[in-house]
Amino acid sequence: YVLDAYEKGIRHFLVSKEVMLPADAQIYLVSNTLDAFQKIVGEHRQNFTIPVIGITGSNAKTIVKEWIFQLLHSQLIVVRSPQSYNSQIGVPLSVWQLASAHQLAIFEAGISMENEMENLQPIIAPTIGLFTNIGEAHGAGFSSKKNKIKEKLILFKHVDTLVYCCDHQELHEVVKQTAIPV
Repeated sequence: YVLDAYEKGIRHFLVSKEVMLPADAQIYLVSNTLDAFQKIVGEHRQNFTIPVIGITGSNAKTIVKEWIFQLLHSQLIVVRSPQSYNSQIGVPLSVWQLASAHQLAIFEAGISMENEMENLQPIIAPTIGLFTNIGEAHGAGFSSKKNKIKEKLILFKHVDTLVYCCDHQELHEVVKQTAIPV
């Protein structure tokens, strides 16, 4: 697939095995391509000081992101996650779009097991957090619902403001135990 990408005009490659390509190709050999990609995009994100809304929750991340975009895109130059790009690969692909012209960013993050949000937090580095809800989706990857909430809240460890529904009792209890401004 690397040669196919080269033939389509791609010239920069992040690979974990040596490949042979023409001399004008830039090949970056790393031990873990996903980890390297996430770190590269995390560094890219640090070049921007615009407000960044990070969205997570069990459901409704994409629809909430699209609602916010529809409300604000006529007043601001907004970048957002395309479709439901909220995975370990989708998040860096989304954040890679950030450019100097943007005035606001809206990115969603989804996780399916413990210890995943720690990778996504520095990539999105939200200034505003929005926790949609907590439910059963992807519950198998977590030891408990409370641990799932704690894991998702890692995204918001440095936000200025967190927005969530305090009527979700279990979510509200865990948020109260954290130092996140609400």
